[in-house]
Amino acid sequence: MAGVKKRIAVLGSTGSIGQQTLQIARAFPERLDVLALAAGSNVNLLQRQADEFHPQMISCAGTIHDLPLHEIASHPEVDLVVVATSGAAGLEPTLAAIRSGKTVALANKEVLVMAGAIVMAEAHKFGVEIKPVDSEHSAIWQCLQGEGRSEIEQIILTASGGAFRDRAMEDMGNVTAEEALRHPTWTMGKKVTIDSANLMNKGMEVIEAHWLFDVPFDRIKVMIHSGSIIHSMVEFTDGSVKAQLGVPDMRLPIQYAISHPERWGNPELPKLDFDEIESLKLAPIDFSRYPCLRLAFEAGEAGGTLPAILSVADEVAVDRFLNGQIGFLDIPGLLEDTLGRHTKIENPSIEDILAADSWARETARGWCAS
Repeated sequence: MAGVKKRIAVLGSTGSIGQQTLQIARAFPERLDVLALAAGSNVNLLQRQADEFHPQMISCAGTIHDLPLHEIASHPEVDLVVVATSGAAGLEPTLAAIRSGKTVALANKEVLVMAGAIVMAEAHKFGVEIKPVDSEHSAIWQCLQGEGRSEIEQIILTASGGAFRDRAMEDMGNVTAEEALRHPTWTMGKKVTIDSANLMNKGMEVIEAHWLFDVPFDRIKVMIHSGSIIHSMVEFTDGSVKAQLGVPDMRLPIQYAISHPERWGNPELPKLDFDEIESLKLAPIDFSRYPCLRLAFEAGEAGGTLPAILSVADEVAVDRFLNGQIGFLDIPGLLEDTLGRHTKIENPSIEDILAADSWARETARGWCAS
C-alpha cells in the first residue's frame, strides 16, 4: 500500500458527490491526501470536514475564506481536482485545472453541456484526461478500456425512469416536489433527483457523452432500466456489446475516477449478489412521456449556445418547481419557450456562454405558463 499519495481538491465538498468523495478519502488515508475543500453555504459541515481532513486550503462562499475556485483547481500541489459543484460555477475551475495540467474527475454535468467543445479542446491541447464520475459515463469509460473509439457502433445510456416511471400520464398534472424527490434507487441532490424524474438528467448525459467519447448524437441511445444494475453499454462495430454492472452506489464510480488506472479493493462498497437479481430488463424510451429528453437531443444536435440555454433554463425551472411557482409538467414548456426565444451563437466563446447563461436565467425566471 506504500507509495506517493494523490493530492486531491474537492470542489463542492458538502454536496452529495463531495461527501461521498470524502468517504473514499477516509477509506484510503495511505493513498489520498485531501489538499483542498470548497463548498457553498453549508459552513457547519465544511468545518467538520476541515477538522477531519486538515486541508491546506478551504473555501466557503460568502465568507472570509471565499477563495476563487480556479485558484484552488490550479494550485501547484494539487494532483487531481474533483469537480462536484453544480451549475456554471464548475466551468472556470475545470478550465483552470486543465490548463494547469491537473487530472479532472468531473461530476458537474453543466460543464460539458454548456461548453463541451471548449473544454474538450483544452483537454486535448494540454494532454489532460477528464475522468467521468457519473455512473453512466464511468460505465462507458470502463467499457472502452482497450478499445478504439472508431470501433464504437453506438453508446446505450441506461435510465432508471425516476420517481414517476410507473405513473399514468393523466395523473402527472398535480405531482408535488416531495413526490418527485422520492427516487426509487438513487440518493442524490434535489436538482439531479428532479431532473431524473423527467429524464432531463439523461438528456444532459447524452450531451456529455457526445463530448467525452466523440460520438455523434445519432449513435447515442437511451433505454429504461429500472433496476439500475446495468449502468450503460457500448455496442461495437462487430456486434459485440460490453456492459458495466454494479450496485447503484455512487461511491463506485467516484472511487474508480480517483483510483484509475488502478482498482482499489474497498470492503465498505457493496457488491452485486447475482442470486438476488431477477431481471436485467431494458425498455425503449417513450419520448412523448419525456419531452425534456427530446429537447436535450435537439439542443445538443443544434449546438452553439443552445445547450447552455437548456442547462441554465432547467436550473431555474427546477428551482421554481421546488418553490411551488410552476408545476412539474410546466418544466418542459419553460425550457422549450426559452430555447425558442434565443438567437444561437454558432461557435461561442466562454464570454458568449456566460452571457447566454445570464440571458437564459433572466428569461426563465420571468416565464409564465400559458
